[in-house]
Amino acid sequence: MSPIISIAIFVVSAVVGYFLIKHVPSLLHTPLMSGMNALSGITLLGAIIAVTSAVHTGSVIVAYIAVFLAMVNIAAGFSVTHRMLRMFNRNKSSGGAQHKESRGDN
Repeated sequence: MSPIISIAIFVVSAVVGYFLIKHVPSLLHTPLMSGMNALSGITLLGAIIAVTSAVHTGSVIVAYIAVFLAMVNIAAGFSVTHRMLRMFNRNKSSGGAQHKESRGDN
């Protein structure tokens, strides 16, 4: 595949991805992010395959960088998802406590 076609596919994918994510409601953001973290595992597998099939030193270095970045992406994604889910759990527990206090059911 020619480099121009590869760049065109990348640009179109970036634009479509931007507009799709822009219109996602905030309530759906965390579940979608969790799903994308699972898909990042596939990216990691692709990077590992790139390491094993790389022949030249430059290709091996780029492939190892890809493995590292894929692992950082997975770890950071799960960390952010966990933090957001904790934030939602805190809101539910504090909301319930406020509701009880307002009724006088302590």
